Amino acid sequence: MSATTRHTQSLHDAGADELFDEALIRKYDKAGPRYTSYPTAPVFHEGVDADVYRATLTKAAQTDGPLSIYVHIPFCDTVCYYCGCTKVVTKKRERALPYLDALAREIAMVAEILGGRRRVEQLHFGGGTPTFLAPEQLGQVVQTLRAHFPFAPDAEGEYGIEVDPRECDAEAVARLREIGFNRISLGVQDFDPRVQRAVNRIQSVEQTAAVMEAARKAGFVSINVDLIYGLPHQTVASFDRTLDLIIALAPDRIALFNYAHLPHMFPPQRRIHEEDLPSPREKLAILKHSITRLMDAGYVFIGMDHFAKPEDELARAQREGKLYRNFQGYSTHADCDLIGFGMSSIGHVQDAFFQNLKQLERYEEALAQGRLPVFRGYVLTDEDKLRRYVIMRLMCDFSLSFADVEARFGISFAEHFAAELADLKEMEQDGLLCLREDGVFVQPRGRLLIRNIAMVFDEYLRKRRTEGVRFSKVI
Repeated sequence: MSATTRHTQSLHDAGADELFDEALIRKYDKAGPRYTSYPTAPVFHEGVDADVYRATLTKAAQTDGPLSIYVHIPFCDTVCYYCGCTKVVTKKRERALPYLDALAREIAMVAEILGGRRRVEQLHFGGGTPTFLAPEQLGQVVQTLRAHFPFAPDAEGEYGIEVDPRECDAEAVARLREIGFNRISLGVQDFDPRVQRAVNRIQSVEQTAAVMEAARKAGFVSINVDLIYGLPHQTVASFDRTLDLIIALAPDRIALFNYAHLPHMFPPQRRIHEEDLPSPREKLAILKHSITRLMDAGYVFIGMDHFAKPEDELARAQREGKLYRNFQGYSTHADCDLIGFGMSSIGHVQDAFFQNLKQLERYEEALAQGRLPVFRGYVLTDEDKLRRYVIMRLMCDFSLSFADVEARFGISFAEHFAAELADLKEMEQDGLLCLREDGVFVQPRGRLLIRNIAMVFDEYLRKRRTEGVRFSKVI
């Protein structure tokens, strides 16, 4: 057993009380990136455009590694006031028709450049609300993808979709499984009626339970549920009732997100009254109580806001040192180029990031004119690749082997990161981590603050190149 595996196992064995130190959380609770990428999206620029993307795809066509595909379906029937996603709110289902045509053109264009030998091992449909589309329309998109790319067999691939239980009945769930999805994620957020009214998402326990039961019956191998703490009118007592219901439903994974109230960035949040939000003390109490309840129920705390059953592939990947982060959060596929399809989607190909146009009309117009819809991106430098690896391993393993980094990148860790190691000393004194001659080992109380630890190695934060950018609070 490696040192990383032993350390990870010891963290999994830690209790909730060892994770949560309110004084330290208050000290370190500042804004920072979530590190679904490094460098983070604010440093993307329009100098990396569709021409660079085409050249990168051409280069990537010469390799035969596996692919991960993300498809963004931006449409929503109603707006949830807390939401910060790129979306188009409409009751008119026909608005999706030209988008589906554009999506098919984008898939064909990329596939033509990339060639047909690289196998898709991971697929994720996000939004918006993918189930805004009828199962037949979703099947059409998947069929288009399969016509252009070889796919791993069902038993080997991870093919996930986000669903809204309010518009996805048992028949639709069964159809999604037939289409080829084998993992499903349900938005819940909170079951309390008062909270639901305040955020404009009315969703019953019965609707949610029916979708989960249908997913199990249809043979989905993993079910995730999204919850949010920090929403208006939430209290420890009210959220405890939601936790009771979720634990009884027994999803394989739970994502417990921190609500970031940024109404200047996300206009729908202006409909949430600040005076209705829980106080900082109550919000922390909700978080602590939730961690305790979920761990007592047998869930493993993967990191940041993710929990999984011990036998789930996320927990297994972390124990084996194979966990990874991408734009969908924690993942098990570390060696895939990520191709993003749809408006606003972000891909990661050959050490470069590429983002599609964020406006529906501009996205559709670009493809109608035969142009790849990329409008900005970023090509990683050697220094970026080094720091990306360091941040990735800290975020996923909660430890870092200096010898591993030195062997991969040909540096002396102590010399290259002298300033960063000095900055970690205070965190070590606070008990967030342990600095040893062979590496950095995050302690239980540092796990909730892993973003703070990772931020020490973020060159763009250190040089204030992202000054003025508004990140969410770490807790």
